Parts: sequence; structure tokens; C-alpha cells
Amino acid sequence: MPLPRTLVIVLAGAAVSLPAAGQDASSDTANTETLPAAALESMTIVGSADAARDTPGSAHFIGPEELDRFEYGDIQRVLRSVPGVYMQDEEGYGLRPNIGIRGSGLDRSSRIALLEDGVLIAPAPYAAPAAYYFPTQRRMSALEVLKGPASIPVGPRTTGGALNMRSTPIPDGSEGRLDVAGGQDSSRDVYGHYGWSSDRVGFVAEFVDQDTEGFQDLDRNDNQNDTGYDLNDYFGKFRINNDPASRWYTGVELKFGYTRQKSNASYLGLTDEDFDKDAFRRYAGSQFDQLTARHWHRQGTWFLEPADAAWGLAVTAYDMDFSRNCYKLQSVGGTGIANILEDPDTYADELDWIRGGDSPDDALVLRNNRRDYYSRGVQAEFSYDLDFGAVATRLTTGLRFHEDEEDRLQDENGYRMADGTMFLTSEGARGSQANRVAEGSASSGFVKADVDWGAWTFSPGLRYEDVSLKRRDYSTEDPDRVEGPTRVRSNHITETIAGAAVLRRFGDQWRGFFGVHEGYNPPAPGSDSNAEESLNYEAGVRYLASGFAAEAVAFYTDYDNLVGTVTESTGGGGEIGDQFDGGEAHVTGLELLADYRWVGVGGSALTVPLGFSWTWTAEAEFDNSFESNFDPWGDVQSGDEIPYIPEHQGRIYTGLAGNRWELNVNLTYQDQVRTVAGSGSVPDNESTDDFLTVDLLGRWDATDWMSLVLKVNNLFDEEYIVSRRPAGVRPGLDRQAYLGANFFF
Repeated sequence: MPLPRTLVIVLAGAAVSLPAAGQDASSDTANTETLPAAALESMTIVGSADAARDTPGSAHFIGPEELDRFEYGDIQRVLRSVPGVYMQDEEGYGLRPNIGIRGSGLDRSSRIALLEDGVLIAPAPYAAPAAYYFPTQRRMSALEVLKGPASIPVGPRTTGGALNMRSTPIPDGSEGRLDVAGGQDSSRDVYGHYGWSSDRVGFVAEFVDQDTEGFQDLDRNDNQNDTGYDLNDYFGKFRINNDPASRWYTGVELKFGYTRQKSNASYLGLTDEDFDKDAFRRYAGSQFDQLTARHWHRQGTWFLEPADAAWGLAVTAYDMDFSRNCYKLQSVGGTGIANILEDPDTYADELDWIRGGDSPDDALVLRNNRRDYYSRGVQAEFSYDLDFGAVATRLTTGLRFHEDEEDRLQDENGYRMADGTMFLTSEGARGSQANRVAEGSASSGFVKADVDWGAWTFSPGLRYEDVSLKRRDYSTEDPDRVEGPTRVRSNHITETIAGAAVLRRFGDQWRGFFGVHEGYNPPAPGSDSNAEESLNYEAGVRYLASGFAAEAVAFYTDYDNLVGTVTESTGGGGEIGDQFDGGEAHVTGLELLADYRWVGVGGSALTVPLGFSWTWTAEAEFDNSFESNFDPWGDVQSGDEIPYIPEHQGRIYTGLAGNRWELNVNLTYQDQVRTVAGSGSVPDNESTDDFLTVDLLGRWDATDWMSLVLKVNNLFDEEYIVSRRPAGVRPGLDRQAYLGANFFF
């Protein structure tokens, strides 16, 4: 049954992100006194570094201290510190990241559960999960990653795991911050927040203002466009509650946000020949390519926790709208841009026009790739603590009632290229290229138990999803949809997803754990493909000592059916939204993680932090043969490797800190990856480059309230191919230097 929009908006208020601390255990609970445990648990999926280390499964917490080390605005650079998480860069800044976990797939982060403050954040998590909207990393106070059985309570996509982004919390007392930085390519990065609270009321307001002309060089033209972006992000939270010492502690927290983005990014890459000459060139044919997007965010959480009871309840309502138009070069001379760049000899004339050569009228076709989304729902989480003598149990259960929609109404315009400049020669009718609506609704719930019995913790969990999906296609000659749909396709899926994990403590320092869970991804609205299903295993060991932590985890993902989806960013050889069954496949690997802090080096006041993470993906292969029109797969033979999964990737972090200064260095490595399924040696035109980049940040505390910051990403200006999709070769970000200041008040 559709959710009453008025009810959702009235309840709308923010899932509170409690202040996540840094990796130091002593600060993990900072600023959490103002909310009860029930509210905290409904908005987090890990909670703290200490909680991650004692979770019966793979869990990772990146707190404010770690986020401040490099002040990354690109979440993909942040997540390099988490083993088992894969990234595929696209436009260099992480505006539309491609994130996967343990071989789940990368495209637009649509194969994992994405949340902000415990709430699904993709534009339409069921109907169209591709994350064309992604929360701004600069306003996050912590990141939480769950893999394995621990991700069962999150859903609906449980194959790889979940990523929860925790936004800036309402502080205890009064607190503010302003970061101002400028750098090359006329770049500006400004972030600020201020918050205040008492026992009964609190608020925080924040903003992000980012602008750059971009690191790629657009071919000369008279339109004077650049390759950068402009982003504005405004968020606020307000909380009111009764006396925390009262018998019935209760309150409401509201969260409202608005994000605007204009990005001159393009789906058009380069040929290999042109990349070798100038890796950062942008063809003249992309001079009008631009994505404009707006996102509205409304949320509300009501929490209740009796003082003398062992239970707590939190209910959250959310209502989000997202609209975007990706105006982009679609075809040239009637041929798709991906085909032209893959075979430049056959399409020499079309490539010449893309490069700026004179063309006939309507030779270059640009599409208004308009899409409007909404996502709204109500979710509740209830926890109850049971004590049976030597056995302590926390029972957590949750419900979610959700609906979302994606609306496409798209058209194309024709252009002529003359001496490097494009001129409009025809305009398409509204809705003449795509006119359809996809919608999803779901009722879901979970129950999870954490049973502590001496040195053992057992964590079984069960999730239920009841999903209805529908796609309505309208005539491309009926933009107002007065004649009704020409075709209606629907799916109804019910699924029960189970998982269980066990952890054994060996003294205070050692932990061993094992888990198994079912992986599930629902099909797209109207899809003829089956749901994606898998059985996933993990086994690991942790070591914890003063100043040192280490972890090793082996994982195995066994797909009954791997599904590929055609999107604008992957290509795919079909209509956008089409899905392909890949059948049986498996991914297996090893994740390593270590952190150490050497305090008082040589008896001095210096501190040296060390961090290491590594992922070895031993195998990522199809287990059957099949023929496919899905471009990244093609015709597959059993044993072929799944594309875009590197065998090795890792990160090493170190630094040096004194009394009022610090210097941090981050080294990131990734193997080359296949861009098309295959086996044996990788053809040069079907692979990315391996790369090693070095990032640096230096900070000097000039006063108690001001720090000066120098930041350089890709210090040695490494040039490398990060992707060959959607169309052509794409470069990684070049060297970027920033100078700025942080003010605290």
C-alpha cells in the first residue's frame, strides 16, 4: 500500500549520526550522552572502532581522526583503507563513485546497501539503485562498513555488504569549524558547521561549497566550457527531548538537506592512441556534456528508552527527492560513442567529428538523460536485553515500509561541428527517446540476536523482503501520458535471507570468527532475469594489543546466479535497465589489515602512526559458459575472469607528528584489471593500468583555534588508465595541490 506522503513529510526528521570517534578507543563514545542506545543503534551499523573489533564478522569503522588525516573529498580514496572494498574511478573526484564489496559488482555502487545515518540513500533503492546521487564526503563524521553475516539487518542487498555514512552530529555544548582551501585548476573547497546543545535541545548546521575548472583539457572551442564541477550542500539537524534523567526518556530529531551539483563530466573518453599523447585531453565533442542535479532530504527520528527497562525503540521517517539531467554525447553519425572509440579505424569520420572536424548537420546527437526520483518510507528498530545468568542476549528487530520511483522523460538534440565548435541544428520532441516510470515498494523486517556466553558470541540473523516492482512504458509520442501506458511489466518477490556468525575470544588479545550468510539482490522492475543469489562464507582472526591491531579474513562468495545490468555508465549492448543472467560464479580472497601507533619515538615527543590494508582476490571467475549481449561479459567460457576485479590492491599509511604539527603520507596501489571477461593474458585494449599513487598532507597548528594545511594528492603526478567504460579510456586524477586553513570555535 502506498505510503501517505503527507505522513512521511510530517514525520520527516533526521536519523541522528552520533559523533563517531577516531580510532582511539578512549574517544569512541564522545558526544553520545544526549541520545539513548536505541536511537544510536537505529542510525549506525557498527558504532565505534571498539565495536568493530568485537563484531562476529567483518566490520570497519573510520572515525573523524582518520578522516581528518587527509581531508579527502573523494570517498573512494577514503575507502582504500578498508580491505575487501573495490573502487572503479570515473571522473576523478568521486562525485558518482563505483563501489563494490567482495566482488559484488561496482556499477554506481548499486550492488551494495548504501545508507546515510542508517537510512537507504540511493535515489530509488529498489526501482533504480544506481547511486547517481551520493552524499558529500566532506560533511561525514564517520564511515562504517559491514561485510558478511553482519550486514543481514541492513538489506535489501546482502551479497557484498553495507556502507553507512554518518553525518556531522549535534555536539555536546557549543562547537564550530570552518575549513577553507584553494588549489590548482582554480579549485575551491570550503566546509563549515556550527552546533550547540543543552540537555533538552540542540542543533547543528553545515555547508559544503566546492568548485573547480577540472583537471582535463577540453579541445579548443568557442563555448568556453571547462571540465570541472560546482557543488553546494546544505544540511541542518534539530533535536528536542525531555529530561534525560526522566523515567521515559524520549525525543525527536529532525534533519533537512539540499544539495545542488553542476558537473561538466562526460561519458566520452579517449582512444588509446590519444591517451598516450595526452592523457588529460577531452574531445571537442564533449563540450556540452554536463550533469545538473538537485537533492532534497527530509528525515525524522523519534526515540524512546525507559530508564528502568532493558529495551529501547526508535522510529524514523524519511522522504527524499532527486532530479538530474545528464546532457551528454550519445552518438555520432548514427553510431554509439563506445563503438567509435573501440574501433576508431572503422569509424574514422565519426572520430574526426568528435575531435572537432567539420561535420554535417545533426551528425552529433546529445541526449537529455532526464530522470526524477523519490524515495520515502518509515522504519523502526526495537532492541531488548535479556539476562540468563551466564548468558547475556541482545535481541534486535526492525521493520521497514518503503516505496520509491524513477521517472524517465528523455529526448535528443542534433549538432553540427564546425572548426571545433558545436552548433545546435535540431531539437527533439520532449520524451521522444525514453518515456517510462519504474516503481518499487517493499515491506521488510529482520531479527538478530547477539548471544554472549563466556568467551563466545553467537549472532544469528534473519531478514524478510516482500518486494513489488513495476515498470510502465509510455509512447514516445505521448509525453503527457494521457493515453496511458503501452506496456506494463511487474514482478513480485518474497525472499527470506539468513545468516549466522560466531566469535571466540582467546584472552584479551585474540579473536577468531566464522560466518555464513545468503546473498541477495532483487531484479529490476519488469526484468526477465532471476534474482541474484549467492552463499557467502568468511573466516578470520584478530589480534589486539596496546597501540596495535591486526586482522586477517578469508572470504568466499559462491553465486548461484550473477546478474549484469545495462546502465549508461557500463554500456551493455541493450536498453538501459536490461538485465542478463550470468549463472554460477565465485569470488575468493584474503583481506589483511594492521594499525600501529609508535608513541615517543626514541624517547622524543614524536609519534609515528602506521597503517596497512591489502586485498588479494585469488579468484573471481564464471563457473559456466554462456553467450551474452552484455558488453562487459560477451561470450563467456567457464573459468573466465569477472571484469573490473583486481587481483591485488592495498594501501600503506604512515606519518610523523610533533607537538603542534603533523605530516601524513598515504600510498595506494592497485593491479591492472580486465575490462571484459576473459582468461589468460589480458589484451592491452581490454585492461586498465596498475598504479601506485602517493598522497600527502601537512598540518601546523598555528594557534589553538587555527591550523594551516598543505595537501597534495598524486604527489608524483602518476598517469594511468582507471577505466574503459562507459566509452573509451579514462584517466585517473592528476597531481592536485591545495593550501588551506582550518578554524575551530
